[in-house]
Amino acid sequence: MAMLEVEDLHIQFSTLAGAVHAVEGVSFHLEEGQALGLAGESGCGKTTTALSLMRLLPYNGKIVGGAIRFNGRDLVRASETMMRKIRWKDISIVFQGAMNSLNPVQRVGKQIAEPILLHEDVEEEEAMKRAGDLLELVGIPRKRLTEYPHEFSGGMKQRVMIAMALACNPKLVIADEPVTALDVMIQAQILELLERLRKELHLSMILISHDLSVIADTCEQVAIMYGGKIAELGPTMEVFTDPKHPYTQGLVAAFPDIRGGRVMPEAIPGNVPSLISPPKGCVFHPRCKFAFDRCSVAEPALSLVGSDRRAACFLYPEVTEVTPRPTPALRAK
Repeated sequence: MAMLEVEDLHIQFSTLAGAVHAVEGVSFHLEEGQALGLAGESGCGKTTTALSLMRLLPYNGKIVGGAIRFNGRDLVRASETMMRKIRWKDISIVFQGAMNSLNPVQRVGKQIAEPILLHEDVEEEEAMKRAGDLLELVGIPRKRLTEYPHEFSGGMKQRVMIAMALACNPKLVIADEPVTALDVMIQAQILELLERLRKELHLSMILISHDLSVIADTCEQVAIMYGGKIAELGPTMEVFTDPKHPYTQGLVAAFPDIRGGRVMPEAIPGNVPSLISPPKGCVFHPRCKFAFDRCSVAEPALSLVGSDRRAACFLYPEVTEVTPRPTPALRAK
């Protein structure tokens, strides 16, 4: 049995304009020690899917169907008391934007120690000692425990957030755009740190990113999301070097080739759909250059297109040969 199993997940948000169908029929599983990337354009359901695993949806969000099982426990139907025990202890999260996630008037040591004091039977002195150990684990001197967030750089704030996520030795860490707004050198350091800690601590990880190279460097599996659904799912390097779904092909083609000529990458035409009234049939068909009549009236299932690959597209088995422009940044490890 997989550590995490998500089956036919449906999530809606209530708004004055109507129900937003943010996630529609998402299914995937995660093995112990595995890293899964969630990629796609803004508004495709990546963060909503991840937040639902910890039941941290906004007040107007609701899981309306499907199952989330973590080590056999049904998280959709778990009580809030049970979820408070699971959060940070079994599943933790590195939120997007450490600048807004840390309390500006509280010392970082106390913020790291807080989940330890909440979830474990230890004295404050022991919790602070462990907070110092965690800071050193992420490459920050212990002596900076008594400093405030404004005394840290952006990259160091992100390291503090990672230390907080590891405070209670969780089995699964969710990283939501962990390198957004950081410069390229600091991004590389944070990604290297996440990968090292994942291997040293035997963590499972779900990484959300718009940057395909970030996922290529850190994740064995990737789920490409579009319009609240999974368009393609499979081993990361296979998906990026031989994309099957037209949307995945578009994402890869839009990624700049640093070794090629100075040309503008090809963009996917059109805009992401409104999830209040999504297109009928395949949600991607209004932007798809391969779309035909069936695409506008029927929804394709996420079906096998290889031994360990799935894609939601009616082109298969008719169209299987895809030769994307090489992208050196998406390199194999």
